[in-house]
Amino acid sequence: MSDRVVYLHIGAPKTGTTYLQDRLRVNAGTLADHGVHYPLGLQSSHFRPALDVVRESWGGIGEQVDGEWDKLVRRVRRHQGSVVISHEILAAAKTAQIKRVMDDLAGSEVHLVYSARDLARQIPAEWQEGVKHRRRRTFSRFLEAVQTARREKPQMWFWRVQGLPDVLSRWSGGLRPERVHLVTVPQPGAPRDLLWKRYCEAFGIDPAWAPEESYRTNVSIGTAEATIVRRLNGRLRRAGLASEDYRALIREVVVHRTLAQRDEMTRVTLPPDAYPWADEIADEWIDWIEGSGIHVIGDVADLRPPPPPDPAEWDDPDRPRRPEMVDAALDAMVALATEAARRPDPDDQLAAKVSRAARRIRGS
Repeated sequence: MSDRVVYLHIGAPKTGTTYLQDRLRVNAGTLADHGVHYPLGLQSSHFRPALDVVRESWGGIGEQVDGEWDKLVRRVRRHQGSVVISHEILAAAKTAQIKRVMDDLAGSEVHLVYSARDLARQIPAEWQEGVKHRRRRTFSRFLEAVQTARREKPQMWFWRVQGLPDVLSRWSGGLRPERVHLVTVPQPGAPRDLLWKRYCEAFGIDPAWAPEESYRTNVSIGTAEATIVRRLNGRLRRAGLASEDYRALIREVVVHRTLAQRDEMTRVTLPPDAYPWADEIADEWIDWIEGSGIHVIGDVADLRPPPPPDPAEWDDPDRPRRPEMVDAALDAMVALATEAARRPDPDDQLAAKVSRAARRIRGS
């Protein structure tokens, strides 16, 4: 019996992972007092080690992460008791990459943790996440691509990380079913701390060991806000804005600090006619789960989409109301101007970048 248990949480994205990882971080000291370790070193998350595993470019960051996974493994090996590794992009790992991870964790008792949410919420969430990462595809085109893409041995990123049977089949080889833990994300209206408690159960944590709350989440934006950013992405790409400047100015200042904080945004939702298809996939997933014998924390019924909206009341994410778009664009311009004033650049380089970005917004 190993004296170290590693809980390897591999995603999926958009299942409360930002909140989970930050709460583990802010409570790392008290958790360690109870034999639960979240080894970060000088980093704030396990993103760079995970990126080193999956070998994605990620806007150029992937070229800077060689050796990060090995560093994390060395930190893991320093601990006894329980160790939690958590990052959602690990779900995309291919067979050879998974073998590397499992070989490096040999000698530990490895438990796999995967979190899943119904497709009616995941598809809009993943589309928005793509927009925040410079994607320009409309929601309708993204949905069509998701619906027509291969779901077994997929090439499309969405299904590589969100296709529950495929992800768990790839990752769980050689693990006994009782060491594979599926956490379901509760349906809307559930108690706010229910998902956190489910994660705690998966990791063998008493919630009392992590008393400090986290207020960090991966923010969402509405239809008008997403359209502004999506159109801006195309213009900024033609203008040649570098990836690091995009992350600092657009994703952080415009999206996270500004557009995501707007009141009364129109939510991005799945069109009503896509719900039968999503229901069929939920049935497939539930059948697979029940036949696999894996440990479910929550309720498989959580994976079924909630009732669809009335078709007459559905808002097309690709056709937001123009007044909402104008207001969103103005808020973005104010944020960029304020940021330029707050962070004067001695060579006027930042001010010039902000000015160019503001002009692109104004013209969108």
